[in-house]
Amino acid sequence: MLYHLLAPLGKKYIIFNLFNYISFRAGGATVTALVLAFLVGPAVIRRLRAHKIGQVIRAEGPASHQGKRGTPTMGGIIILLATIVPTLLWAPLDNRFIIVALLSILWMGCIGFVDDYLKIVQGKSRGLVARYKLVGQCSFGVLLGLFLIYFPVVPRDVLPPNATTLPFFKYLVVIFAPWLFVIFVTFVITASSNAVNLTDGLDGLATGLTGIAAAAFALFAYLVGRVDATQYLNMFYLPGAGELAVFCAALMGASVGFLWFNAHPAQVFMGDTGSLAIGGALGTVAILLKSEFLLVIIGAVFAAETLSVLLQTTVYKYFKRTRGREYADAHRVFRMAPLHHHFEKLGWPETTVVTRFYILGLLCALVALATLKVR
Repeated sequence: MLYHLLAPLGKKYIIFNLFNYISFRAGGATVTALVLAFLVGPAVIRRLRAHKIGQVIRAEGPASHQGKRGTPTMGGIIILLATIVPTLLWAPLDNRFIIVALLSILWMGCIGFVDDYLKIVQGKSRGLVARYKLVGQCSFGVLLGLFLIYFPVVPRDVLPPNATTLPFFKYLVVIFAPWLFVIFVTFVITASSNAVNLTDGLDGLATGLTGIAAAAFALFAYLVGRVDATQYLNMFYLPGAGELAVFCAALMGASVGFLWFNAHPAQVFMGDTGSLAIGGALGTVAILLKSEFLLVIIGAVFAAETLSVLLQTTVYKYFKRTRGREYADAHRVFRMAPLHHHFEKLGWPETTVVTRFYILGLLCALVALATLKVR
């Protein structure tokens, strides 16, 4: 909105020419998101507390978590507001990259909201039935895959719509069959949204890792949207993709702003409203930037959390079927899954787990940035 109103004035008043620069608008989106989160956060928390929308704690979880029972949840509303509003203010609203990114965070946020509402407000312990949640996630993935095939956001003479790039390799692409590309996109969206959801188990953990991942993607988006940068780094130039830097910067600012209230001891949890929205947004950005495999590096901590659950469940079911329940209980891979609970069971304080996972997340982001030169 501000871009459309003020950027044209740059022809008459040089000061407004700043709005033509993505770097300036990304900075503006970050600050706006941060301030907006600070402003709406307390009001949202009060509202959630007044309606007794509190977190339900699993009985089998770590004993230290029982004190968190009743902490307001569905705070992901703060993240949604603090991401969407600054993006609408600072990004061009006719950019298809921006439109798709906003639709992704809204779609997944709505699925998470329904799940939280049924689970907490309606008192249904399972929330949204898992298969219905999966249908909602897969539906967006299928629609996004089909949209990118038939209405590509990247010109076909630059990259085929059903292609993706590989980290560490310059100008090397993987081209999928159209039907396989739709499945691939659906998998990325579903896996990414669920990965963030599984990671959201400690105060500030998913929030801080989101800020790191969003910052990394903001830099990648900015670079692939510049002709000079892509020529220097031997990357594909994606016209218009640079505007995703504004969206990612807003997501980063929203995450940092939410972390103010979500840091230990948390005043509010994001719930599925926030975690599914964040995961869907990160997955969509990776798809739009043709960097799906880069998402595995940047979001390696999210991936590790998911793999820990899959490994724990698979091994447990195998031992239970072949050797009985007692043997399966005694030979778990982890003391508890997801991975962050395993370290809690080992005696690490919650703040220690979160801080060390932040360090690992930052390291993964730096490795991903290294792929820009190691090609």
